[in-house]
Amino acid sequence: MRLLILAVGHARGTQEAALAEDFLGRARAMGRRLGFPAVTAEEVPVSKKHDLKTRMAEEAERLAARVPDGAHVILLDARGKGMTSEDFAEMLAALRDAGTRDLAFVIGGPDGLSPLPKIRAGRSLAFGPQTWPHLLARAMLSEQVYRALTILAGHPYHRG
Repeated sequence: MRLLILAVGHARGTQEAALAEDFLGRARAMGRRLGFPAVTAEEVPVSKKHDLKTRMAEEAERLAARVPDGAHVILLDARGKGMTSEDFAEMLAALRDAGTRDLAFVIGGPDGLSPLPKIRAGRSLAFGPQTWPHLLARAMLSEQVYRALTILAGHPYHRG
């Protein structure tokens, strides 16, 4: 199963981008052996529209256009449901074992995330009730993907 992180905003040159890429690189190396042949991240630009609703709708359209056909979609949202790292790993394994070809995680921009046109999300995921900067959420998600793969591999990185 291919894993894709779709996010609004450009992270290049930031410390958060370096952190996210470090974990994604580790996840790529480990994932190949576990049935996750690709672990990637893509960015779409922040909308420059002045009206909030219009701006968020434009970003949602850009994100939706990048979601692979038939992908299982998980939205990152502070109102979503939290999961333990073990539960997250189990979810990835269950989706992989069920034959899911693509799993897309979607992170909105600074204003949040509007519903994605023509895309039905499988769930919403939260990293707790706090609001996190979208660049930090990207790094945290990258770490959790790597952690989940280490759990599935029985690797000692996760000692929870």
